[in-house]
Amino acid sequence: MIKITLPDGSIREFEGAVSPLEVAKSISEGLARKVLAAEVNGQVWDTSRAINEDASLKLLTWNDQE
Repeated sequence: MIKITLPDGSIREFEGAVSPLEVAKSISEGLARKVLAAEVNGQVWDTSRAINEDASLKLLTWNDQE
């Protein structure tokens, strides 16, 4: 199980590798449409890049300063 920790402290678990976009879709389709990139363990990633281990994740949209 891969544990993804979101900025609010909640944790989502996935069976295997998961992309930031898939995490966004698991939260809401509306959020998934707004996501441009993701910050994974402090590094900016493309939304399609697979996360293969436990990580902290922040989904980035047009509203973010990054």
